[in-house]
Amino acid sequence: MVSKQRYSIFSLIGGAVRHHRNWKKAWRSPPLKSDYDVVIIGGGGHGLATAYYLAKNHGISRVAVIEKHWIGGGNSGRNTAVIRSNYLRSTSIRFFEQSLKLYEQLGRDLNFNIMFSQRSEVDVLLTNASIRNMRRRALNMAVEGVEFNMLSADEVRQRIPALAPMRDCRLPILGGSVQERAGIARHDAIVWGYARGADERGVDIIQNADALAIQRNLNGEIAGLETSRGSIKTKKIAIAAGCDNAAVAGLAGLDLPLQTFNLQAFVSEPIKPVLDVVVNCPDLGVYLSHSDKGELVIGGATDPQQISFRKGGKIHILEDTVAGLLELFPSFRQLKMLRQWSGALEFAQDGSPIISKTSIPGFYVSAGWWGGFKAIPAGGMNYAHLIARNEPHELAVPYQLDRFLSLDFLPEGGTTVPIHWVTFICSELFYAAGSMSVVR
Repeated sequence: MVSKQRYSIFSLIGGAVRHHRNWKKAWRSPPLKSDYDVVIIGGGGHGLATAYYLAKNHGISRVAVIEKHWIGGGNSGRNTAVIRSNYLRSTSIRFFEQSLKLYEQLGRDLNFNIMFSQRSEVDVLLTNASIRNMRRRALNMAVEGVEFNMLSADEVRQRIPALAPMRDCRLPILGGSVQERAGIARHDAIVWGYARGADERGVDIIQNADALAIQRNLNGEIAGLETSRGSIKTKKIAIAAGCDNAAVAGLAGLDLPLQTFNLQAFVSEPIKPVLDVVVNCPDLGVYLSHSDKGELVIGGATDPQQISFRKGGKIHILEDTVAGLLELFPSFRQLKMLRQWSGALEFAQDGSPIISKTSIPGFYVSAGWWGGFKAIPAGGMNYAHLIARNEPHELAVPYQLDRFLSLDFLPEGGTTVPIHWVTFICSELFYAAGSMSVVR
């Protein structure tokens, strides 16, 4: 264990008295050791959470987290930070509900202010199809004992007074749904908190180290990793590299059923508080929340016509998102956009994630996290269980790679992925399954 400074009101007062010169570094920058029990490739939320739970829950602290840039420099720092568990499938509901429960106590567990605000998420529904879909989701969640309620149009307007007046609506609001325990958290704080907690338990965080080659012995088992900062001997390599997962898996000769899409988000100039909930409108493809700095954080749909790793935005996505935003909130028409960002969003080909060992002994995969910020705690905890015991946790059993070989797909309509794309890709997989090499 590495001794850490305890954060509290008293340490904050002491820091202020000493002009904030007494703070210790949140985590070390240790030299790369020649061997580790486990090497995790990817220093984002999922990779760091996995390292933290390996040390905390399983006593495995000889772990290295290898990040080619800086920790949290990928999708962990490029998202809209929404946390919810209102999914459609029972498998997804149970998994993301565990993650939401972990978020509710995460600040105390990590001794770090993650700025978790359970302000609720309200879905504004404009079509009968969306009403039916959300009612179905509510019934499925009720079976799992998770609260998710339908709202009338008047109740939606009571919760979101800034919505367009009824007379100005092109598509009248027919109703809505709400998950009261949903909310947002500071995405950087999640990464920093897990990094600090993992480092405290002896995990080495190695930044600016690119994975170059994965070494295997004569039996095909994992033997080591070659990085830009040196060689490592290890018997277990776990990848959690976001949109680079497919490329990293290729270093071991493994193909993964993954694709990437471009996803954009936008932030407005700061304004006085007008929203105290997360607003989502599936019919218009827009969602937004009000940050603690006064900015509106706005997200839209992916670019379904472009499968790419590009980080830049495209103007037609911005136009579509802003059009949907102004349909709901015409009073925002004079707002200026402060900044925009974009990222490559990894997509497992049935819309559900992958937490699995592979056909290569000692090689593990955590991938396909479409909207994976909300899943960081549960994703890390379940991945750590798999790595430590070489068998999946009961919550992660359906997320094994062999589901693609057996055609046991998990198309999840509760993600942000359009369901028609899931259906199309699954049908393509049906015909291609005989030649797939994902787990062979």
